Amino acid sequence: MSAEATTKSGSAWAPFRHGAFAVLWTATVISNIGTWMHDVASGWLMTSLSPSPLMVALVQAATSAPVFLFALVAGALADLASRRKLLTTVMVLLFLNTLALAALVLTERVTPWILLLFTFISGTGAAFVAPAWQAIVPQLVPRSDLQSAIALNGVGINISRAIGPALAGAIIAAIGIAWPYLINAVSFLVVVAALAWWRPPQAPPSDLPAERFFSAMRAGLRYVKASRSMQSTLVRAVAFFLFVSAFWALLPLVARQELNGGPQLYGIILGAVGVGAVGGALFLPWLTRKFDADQLVAMGTLGTALVLVVLALIKRTDTAIIASLLAGACWITVLSRLNVSAQLALPDWVRARGLSIFITIFFGAMTLGSILWGQLATKIGIPNTQLIAAAGAVIAGLLSWRFKLLQGEGLNHSSSAYWPQPLVADEIAMDRGPVMVTIEYEIDPASAADFLAAICDLKASRQRHGAYAWGVFEDVAKPGRMLEYFIEESWVAHMRHHQRTSVLDREIQQRVIAFQRSGVEPRVTHLLAPEPDRPHPAEPPGIDDSLL
Repeated sequence: MSAEATTKSGSAWAPFRHGAFAVLWTATVISNIGTWMHDVASGWLMTSLSPSPLMVALVQAATSAPVFLFALVAGALADLASRRKLLTTVMVLLFLNTLALAALVLTERVTPWILLLFTFISGTGAAFVAPAWQAIVPQLVPRSDLQSAIALNGVGINISRAIGPALAGAIIAAIGIAWPYLINAVSFLVVVAALAWWRPPQAPPSDLPAERFFSAMRAGLRYVKASRSMQSTLVRAVAFFLFVSAFWALLPLVARQELNGGPQLYGIILGAVGVGAVGGALFLPWLTRKFDADQLVAMGTLGTALVLVVLALIKRTDTAIIASLLAGACWITVLSRLNVSAQLALPDWVRARGLSIFITIFFGAMTLGSILWGQLATKIGIPNTQLIAAAGAVIAGLLSWRFKLLQGEGLNHSSSAYWPQPLVADEIAMDRGPVMVTIEYEIDPASAADFLAAICDLKASRQRHGAYAWGVFEDVAKPGRMLEYFIEESWVAHMRHHQRTSVLDREIQQRVIAFQRSGVEPRVTHLLAPEPDRPHPAEPPGIDDSLL
């Protein structure tokens, strides 16, 4: 089912029919409430320890920088290892880290740099959680409910955003700033319990050796580099998050210095963002019937720019709360469309790695933006910085408009088992390489231009599966005889290519083969780089040496 059809016909609440999704979603909401309480406490604590705009903005940077640095590593781990075990291990470590920070705050031993260190460690844990958590969503619901599941994840995050900050503000004012950290530590154990209950589906067996870590990372990067739909999604993500980060990085200072409020006001403003996001998520099914993804992202960008302008020009608490409601609705609208665009562009075998690259770009832009806007606010003031960020968001949105979202909509990434196993004279060591595959085509010379246009799509298909060199040549002695070649790093990499060839790849290849002369099959040859020290294999049976 296409993304548009799913949005139109599927129920927004359908994923809750699946027990695993319901349990893990609930545990995540509880944990995210604790995380938002933690974040509010850290932002507010820094305004007490060091009220400099740069130091306050560095709290946001310390949260997002580890995701930028480690998400790709985490994505490779999530595709190679058990995602359930990885998530459980990280949650236990986050529990211990948060408990230690709570102890330091209780004993008044925390300093600005200690707070940033523990925030960085928490961000590192988030970096290893995010790709694995997003990648398991297709394991929890059928494909027809995937869009709704992604939207409900956004709803859950923003329900926690609506509850957590307001609860944190009340708790900080009533019983002290250490308690949000203690509550967050306990919330991680709720997720550990849910993961212990969950029994994920077994991965299909493979007769190939386990993929090596760095090879897996390279494979993920090559796939995204050759995927036009992922590239467009990443460009749109940078254009949005780089400028919207000004809203998040400066929000604690807006509450404290611009509005002269306390932790309760800061919690209420963040809660308003969450309420707005929940409302936006509930309206998304209706909005997606009226507008396409690119229009929704444009509307969300303009809405966020308007919020920044309002916060810069109007110093009223009620206005700030109303603007935050709009900010939340815009945030969930844009984030959900970008997330869906990335999910639909990726097959299962590289999903966590591809999403980790999306997350890297997301948090990289947020980190860079937080540092940039914090420094700028120190020099020219918070209102002027917000106005510049608003103008930048609009300009970036216009410049990135040609990079369309949801290009992967309706594409079938499931395995097709289309390629037969290659014929070999002797057993081949899996680590031998590089491997060059050639395919000879016999076409009508009059169709050469159309053939070359079709085979360019095949180039991207080869590269998404690991080919690092590709080309097409024409026989000068026989017009219409075309030779395609591509090179992969090892025999095992090529065998994985055989396993991972999707229905989409088959459709692309069939469009190329349609140009083949009737009655003539393309000739496929597999070539390995020779190894002088390796004994030459015996000739295949049936060859008479006396005839040579």
